[in-house]
Amino acid sequence: MTIRELDTPAMLIDMDRLEANLDRAARYASSHGLRLRPHTKTHKSPLVGRMQLDRGACGLTVAKVGEAEVMADDTVPNLLIAYPVWGDAKWTRLVGVARRTPVSVALDSTEVAEGLKRHAARAGVGIGILVETDLGMRRCGVAPGKRLLELARAVTRMPPLRLEGLMFYPGHVNLATDDGEKALQRLGSDLAGILDDFRRDGLPTDTVSGGSTPTLYESHRVPGVTELRPGTYAFNDRTQVAAGACGFEDCAATILTTVVSTPRPDRAVIDGGSKTFTSDSMRPIGQDGFGQVVGMPGIRFARMSEEHGVLDLRGHEGPPLRIGDRLRVVPNHVCVAVNMHETAHGIRGDSVERSWAVEGRGKLQ
Repeated sequence: MTIRELDTPAMLIDMDRLEANLDRAARYASSHGLRLRPHTKTHKSPLVGRMQLDRGACGLTVAKVGEAEVMADDTVPNLLIAYPVWGDAKWTRLVGVARRTPVSVALDSTEVAEGLKRHAARAGVGIGILVETDLGMRRCGVAPGKRLLELARAVTRMPPLRLEGLMFYPGHVNLATDDGEKALQRLGSDLAGILDDFRRDGLPTDTVSGGSTPTLYESHRVPGVTELRPGTYAFNDRTQVAAGACGFEDCAATILTTVVSTPRPDRAVIDGGSKTFTSDSMRPIGQDGFGQVVGMPGIRFARMSEEHGVLDLRGHEGPPLRIGDRLRVVPNHVCVAVNMHETAHGIRGDSVERSWAVEGRGKLQ
């Protein structure tokens, strides 16, 4: 099958670029003695997860129990649920996953730890725990200091839970900005203080889990980090290009669309809107639009409704677009875009090499 035979909109994955992205991250982690535990939030596919494991990943990371259920397999060395799982229904399902493959969970409260302990003890399974600290993201995570140490100590008293170390997410560090370098240095300093506290208390630091796609290849500059959890690096997207994490030549995922309307010389409409691309904007990093049309830098993806993508053609210098033309678009945020597609099509050149179900899509619980 060729790309021309696919109906649109369609999620395309350039296999050459995907493999190059996975290879580069694997080489980097190995050369710096770091474990790679990729986050599957981007590709949501056991097939791509297996590609990562085959390149030496120590395990996989997920956010939700539903994603863990999709990724769990006897051959997966470990699954990290990097999210504070709450509630009896989820805890029951989580210990079911833990019967199939080793599981660790990140948390930032004794409430979550006590619920996990109760269900793990009832099921007779052990669960690893990473306590999460906030080093600047201002999302989940306990601030460095007394409360973080108290949480870690509490977990050590909750078998069959076992404290394995700590986790943080450096999603606030953008090295393409003026203060990015200072933010990375501050993160390293704060982490060093936490590790000193843990070691004084005899708490484990075998696993210090960090990493994001924008900071992926600078992770060795943060002393004490032992493993990385990047996700977007597998496919990359327009946001990562703007953040300096990659170039457009590294973007493995594009969305194939068809021009369905040319109502004015300066406007065209494609058959994909917010239900195809998501409405994530680029405003925080000073750019607008909802994607980049491949090979046509003068076209601005100006606005969307649910099923319509409106292109501003005033800067377009090529031949006029016609109804039926097919365009490939690099989305702003590929992780959310993938979640909207049932199928991904792996391509090499103009050929569709294989297609696979996006098995993790919609797994929100």
